Amino acid sequence: MKVSAFLGLAAACLLAFAPVAQAAPKDTVTVALQLEPPNLDPTSGAAVAVDEVVYGAVFEGLVRLDAQGAVKPLLATWWEIAPDGLTYTFHLRDGVKFQDGTPFDTSIVKFNLERAIAPGSTNVQKQALSVIRQVEVVDPRTVRLHLSAPYSDLLYTLAWGDSVMVSPKSVATLATAPVGTGPFRFVGWRRGDAITLVRNDGYWGQPAKLKTVRFRFIGDPAAAFAAIKTHEIDAFPDYPAPENLAQLRADPALKVITGSSEGEVILAINERVGPLADVRVRRAIQHALDRRAIIDGAMYGYGTPIGSHFPPQNAAYVDLTGLYPHDVAKAKALLAQAGYPNGLDLTLKLPPPNYARRSGEIVAAQLAKAGIRVKIETLEWAQWLDQVYGRHVFDLTIVSHAEPMDYGIYDKDDYYFGYHSAAFHRLMQALEAATDEGQRTAILGQIQRQIAQDAVNGFLFQFPRLGVFDARLRDFWLNTPTQTIDLRAASFGGAGGAEASTQTTSGAAGAIVGGVLALAVAGGLALVAVRFGAAYLAGRAAVMLLTLLVASLVVFTIIQVAPGDPAAYMLGLNASPEAIANLRHQMGLEGPAAQRYLAWLLGLLHGDFGVSYTYQTPVAALIAERIGVSLPLAGLAMALSIIVGAPIGALAAARRGKAADTLVMGLTQIGVAIPNFWFAVLLVMVFSIGLKWVSAGGFPGWEAGLVPALKALALPAIALAAPQAAIIARVVRSALIDTLTEDWMRTARAKGLTAGQALWRHGLPNALIPVLTILGLQFPFLLAGGVIIENVFFLPGLGRLVLQAVTQRDLIVAQGVVMLLVFVVVSANFLVDLAYLLVDPRLRSHAR
Repeated sequence: MKVSAFLGLAAACLLAFAPVAQAAPKDTVTVALQLEPPNLDPTSGAAVAVDEVVYGAVFEGLVRLDAQGAVKPLLATWWEIAPDGLTYTFHLRDGVKFQDGTPFDTSIVKFNLERAIAPGSTNVQKQALSVIRQVEVVDPRTVRLHLSAPYSDLLYTLAWGDSVMVSPKSVATLATAPVGTGPFRFVGWRRGDAITLVRNDGYWGQPAKLKTVRFRFIGDPAAAFAAIKTHEIDAFPDYPAPENLAQLRADPALKVITGSSEGEVILAINERVGPLADVRVRRAIQHALDRRAIIDGAMYGYGTPIGSHFPPQNAAYVDLTGLYPHDVAKAKALLAQAGYPNGLDLTLKLPPPNYARRSGEIVAAQLAKAGIRVKIETLEWAQWLDQVYGRHVFDLTIVSHAEPMDYGIYDKDDYYFGYHSAAFHRLMQALEAATDEGQRTAILGQIQRQIAQDAVNGFLFQFPRLGVFDARLRDFWLNTPTQTIDLRAASFGGAGGAEASTQTTSGAAGAIVGGVLALAVAGGLALVAVRFGAAYLAGRAAVMLLTLLVASLVVFTIIQVAPGDPAAYMLGLNASPEAIANLRHQMGLEGPAAQRYLAWLLGLLHGDFGVSYTYQTPVAALIAERIGVSLPLAGLAMALSIIVGAPIGALAAARRGKAADTLVMGLTQIGVAIPNFWFAVLLVMVFSIGLKWVSAGGFPGWEAGLVPALKALALPAIALAAPQAAIIARVVRSALIDTLTEDWMRTARAKGLTAGQALWRHGLPNALIPVLTILGLQFPFLLAGGVIIENVFFLPGLGRLVLQAVTQRDLIVAQGVVMLLVFVVVSANFLVDLAYLLVDPRLRSHAR
């Protein structure tokens, strides 16, 4: 009961003064995405999240694809194709300007296309666009593309995010401050938390109905459920938890819409050598697969079975799911014909997504029935890119190919699944030369059949798009072939809500606080020098510097030898080796390791942590943004754990062997045993979804005001503090029990002090040494070790930053954050040692 009372008091202190959440304004929509984009330049990478945020909203291309995959005008109003397919003439729209005021004309088109195919380009579609031999400016509104060979996919390539038009003035800052011609313009990015767009009032077309669009990034299924149920999120177009959809459908305030994405989920087969090079073995695998069972088990029934690498919603789709019906006996017979009557052993390497892990378990069980014994290995994305995609060290893997119209990968030399077919190559050549739409459709059908007949891969299902939306949101959902979220026509229906008010604080406040902290640190060091001597302070400083130097070498070495190429991760599966090499050069990943270490170390000495590979922004700025969340959160959690843990530990010691002691120890055992992520989810379910007292997560920023910021940190702080409070309570109790048996405690009692007075005046101060040790260990953990709590509450803290950096192989960020944490650990140990000296006078003589 004491623990519950203290927790309730802690929660009340942080929540009681917080205002009730106001409804979002009806001209603002908050859209949740599972992944945060690494940058905001769709022309320099393949991340799906980049296109989802900026393609169609900020950036536009010459043409676009409609929901059926047909090419439609956009910045070009119409075009002509020469009979030989070697010349494309585009006529541009009048009156278009970029958001920086630059007029859009044919010189801009020439600049962008030549930039995409330049020698140093990292554009993923560089190889496809290199068919353009010359870009001819006919007049300000007419541009002519001369091709080196017919390429009928050119219009489709120009409709992708890689081919958007950008302002030449903004090229250097596209990754962090995009400028395009779209209906919205970029205004801000709080990394790890949100990107904000506002309506472009100078848009050439029909103005957007919404005034503001805010993208939030929530990958945790539990956090996604809480955010959509509490209506902190208006739209989640790619909801990550299909298991919750039935419950969400029952909520009249929400609507659930399902569709098919462009992602084909395949059981990729490495057919270079061994048994998998035999088409009979690959066909046996096809017959062993029960696609409907995989969809039901892994995707809760959502998804469409496929028989080839082609989306069912495309007009050229051919249904080939009946080519290899589920037939275990047939699979065994084919294996016997191939010389494997007793089956064979294979390895299935699975990347991190849930669909792959769940599908892999089911596939392994199905293959086992046919005699194919599968060993499952789970990999992180960087490992998967290195082992499977890069070095081709695998037998089987499961992955979704999300790029639209990517059947051309089957004609790539040395692609990761190793397929090579002269017949397929001839079909691709015929497709590139075809200009008639009917002829293209026929060839696409032959392409699908060729891939299926050769049993290149196990084609499992078309990945579903599972969208959950506020029921009032209209004209939002559009299941397009490209990775875009079209918001130009979206609006809210129904009654209007209250306008949100935003408090801002002066930017000088941060500088004042920083200055005060700097003065406090300087004053504290001066007092330490006066009290314990300059020699003691200098000695400790030398130990700290040596520790940091050794740590920097260890951190750099460990991170450098970790598998995975940051450039390959950023550019995705379809990037050419040339584009990857260009990006590696731009990121400074080439050259001797010793030279790179010295450059990094010298930068650290000047306060320069380098530039993030992923975000393309200074690492120091990223850390400063995140520590503005993690440091207050760790401080709040530490304060709560002390306020709760120390008194109840003392109470248990004073009542040793009695009911109060038994109760407290039982509750602390529960506190230590319960996982903090489970407790965090419980807090969200009770206080956010149930009582609606606080938001389910996110962080509004300190500029929104002290009260909203503390309110956002209240539940995370309680979730982090609970197990730490239990540990402190047990340590305080143990230390006090030892102290209470000392002779000087009996002397204090003999002089007339009550048991309580002796406990608080003499017992507790002398029991602080082990408590201080625990606190010194806890604070660094609370600062960055709360990554799970940050995921549950989708907070942009240091824990999530370092986890993302490791996952994405953003090595420079990982190095910077780890070095910061090493500094925090060393500093905490220094402060704890000082506290030892202040608490125990017997230690002071040793310090002099």
